[in-house]
Amino acid sequence: MPRSATTTRERLLSAGARLFARHGIDGAATRDIVALAGQANDSAVHYHFGSRHGLLTAIIERHVRRMEDQRKPELDALGPAPDLGAVVAAVVGPVAAELTREDGRDFLRIIAQLAGRAGVRTHELPDPVAGTALAGQLALLEDCCRARLPEPVALERIALTITMLTASLADRANRIDERLPVLLDHPAFVANLIAMLTAGLEADVTPD
Repeated sequence: MPRSATTTRERLLSAGARLFARHGIDGAATRDIVALAGQANDSAVHYHFGSRHGLLTAIIERHVRRMEDQRKPELDALGPAPDLGAVVAAVVGPVAAELTREDGRDFLRIIAQLAGRAGVRTHELPDPVAGTALAGQLALLEDCCRARLPEPVALERIALTITMLTASLADRANRIDERLPVLLDHPAFVANLIAMLTAGLEADVTPD
């Protein structure tokens, strides 16, 4: 790809992430994304990504790939029968690290909007996640939960855990960028989040 085309693509990725994060994946206007990227042609998104949805997918893929370098060795280290808390920590750690980057915080705001479409309940993970080390970690998480819970309960809890995780990270991202006070530093925040999510997954089933 020519250097100018690569630069345009990068600018569209950055502009798309910024506006999807701040105005919503359904609210951000394509023309505003193009303008923020410094482009004059409204067809730039279609040319480089095929569609508005293609741009959103490319943004997510970029961050998922970046986290894979950390997730792959951690997945191997977990082994076939890991402790639930260790799996939760492996899932949370890399995505929580996105809080330390401005573009990462935009990404966290975006995935919070997509948590309900994660596909956990139906075993249909979206393309940016399918086949990744994250998918492997989620499979181990399901194994851990199914070992002590009925499958429907296990899947429901994991889906709700993803919603809580992404909402918590998006809220933290907002507080950082808006310079609002936070009670815990980053390591303490992550440790507390892991403990809360693990406890929720381990909770006893309420009798009918």
